[in-house]
Amino acid sequence: MRTHHLPPVLRRHLAALRILLVLTVLTGVAYPLVVTGIAQVAFPHQANGSLLTTNGRPVASSLIGQNFALPKRNPHDPEEALRPDPRWFQPRPSAGGYDPLASGASNLGPNNPDLTTAVRERRAAAAAFDRVSPASVPVDALTASGSGLDPAVSPAYAYEQVRRVARARRLPPATVEKLVTDHVQGRVLGFLGQERVNVIELNRALAGLTSR
Repeated sequence: MRTHHLPPVLRRHLAALRILLVLTVLTGVAYPLVVTGIAQVAFPHQANGSLLTTNGRPVASSLIGQNFALPKRNPHDPEEALRPDPRWFQPRPSAGGYDPLASGASNLGPNNPDLTTAVRERRAAAAAFDRVSPASVPVDALTASGSGLDPAVSPAYAYEQVRRVARARRLPPATVEKLVTDHVQGRVLGFLGQERVNVIELNRALAGLTSR
């Protein structure tokens, strides 16, 4: 189509439209397909959500934390609070109840009395649950993550839970402690962040250990 006979304004609009179509194909179709193809070949596990499977069935993602709670006494009561299951390692608190659709923090400042009360209650609950001194409860057992979906806890919090898990499952504490040690992940690139334990992966390994 010859455009040199068209008015200048119309020619500019047609040029802009051609650029839009080309960039749409390049950045909206070709680039995503190339990146997806590379990811599927080089990092298939991560590209598909870092899913963990049991008997060939996806049961969780190692990137998203979740509750490990006892069944509700009244399944039809939405107000009933979840009770942590002593047989499992527990994650850190979540402002959104580990609901991926409600990801986020509580947005409460450090001087907010509601946050202070929540931390005090969490300290008492964690100490009673794990049968330890309140002063020894690690800080990540008291505060939620920014996303509310953090799957990791500190090694200190994981080790605190060893005796309770071992007692509930009738396992030697040394066996459970070794399982935690095997799942301690170092800092990213050796200097970013802190050492951590992925609770999802740890509990999956624990389930495999006790099902033998």
